[in-house]
Amino acid sequence: MEAEAVTETGAEAGTRALRRAWWQRWRSRVDRATTVWAVAYAGFGLVCALWTTPLFSLGDTPASPALNWAVVVVGVLAATVSGAVTRYGARPGLRVLLWVNCVLAGLAAFGLLLDVVTLVFGQGVDSAPAAANHALAATGCLLLATMARTVGGPVPASVAAAPPAPSAASRPVQLAAGAGTVAFLPYVAMKLVWVSGGTFAGNTGEQMLAISEHNGASEIWLTLESWGLDGTVLLAALGVFLLWGLVRPWGQVYPRWTPWLRGRRVPRALPLVPALMGAATLAPYGVLGAGYLALATADVVTVGQGDFSSPGDALLVGWIGMVAFGVYGCALIAAARSYWIRTRPVAVAAATEHGRPVGTSG
Repeated sequence: MEAEAVTETGAEAGTRALRRAWWQRWRSRVDRATTVWAVAYAGFGLVCALWTTPLFSLGDTPASPALNWAVVVVGVLAATVSGAVTRYGARPGLRVLLWVNCVLAGLAAFGLLLDVVTLVFGQGVDSAPAAANHALAATGCLLLATMARTVGGPVPASVAAAPPAPSAASRPVQLAAGAGTVAFLPYVAMKLVWVSGGTFAGNTGEQMLAISEHNGASEIWLTLESWGLDGTVLLAALGVFLLWGLVRPWGQVYPRWTPWLRGRRVPRALPLVPALMGAATLAPYGVLGAGYLALATADVVTVGQGDFSSPGDALLVGWIGMVAFGVYGCALIAAARSYWIRTRPVAVAAATEHGRPVGTSG
């Protein structure tokens, strides 16, 4: 009995040592990566500020290059906080500063989704420095959030962790996904009317095609429209597929028609990265846009007619788009949060009992 107790004690001590070593290595890598990013981001902002290259825009108009100093401030603050965490360890105030910096970086990353969409359809971005700022800020947002979650966190229950069994989201989250899907139906119908040559909101399909050419649409985009396919409709279909993959069990395992991956678990980052990009862009864009349209509907502000024959037509199209983006973006936030929680690894060797691993539900 004494020999067995000694064996168990030694095994538990070894497991704890391995857990501590793994956790320290993980935290050290995240801390170093965050510090390197912060220094690079501050340097990027400084160069753009000195060269008066605008990194932000107000609508279609480039903002003042003086706003570039905000990038420098975010980078310097991130470098200072990450360095303080590495030197002094976990402090509640430092974690708060990390989350504040994460929010600021997330705001600077707004527009990354639009950059990705334009590149996918073979159309260059409006500003290469601004697009680089969006990508760098999004990278920093993920690093800062990871660091904020790991700072001062408990040592994991086990070095080895297994993904949980595929599961569906709760009923309220699935209802939100349904609302996000239904919200896109009027938008898709409007686009399909135009690409099929019909008339909606005073504009014919030929007029919308000419407007796309005038606005500098790429050859890929124009070719799709000539085939009766609208690029935004295809993106909406992909978005709905992503949304339901986040809330249904099949979104956690590769499907049967993938011969080399069939049955394997989908990496968590694969659906979460585009989900976070979409939510961070579409939710605020749709909600704030709907607020502005509500003021325009109440005649508090005026809305221009743009490419349409009257302000009323522009208002109608605006409502269809903003409701679709806003409801879908909010549904994507709920779905991504549910997916993150449901796919967290489960500890499989949190303790030992008579020399054998004992699983926990984590």
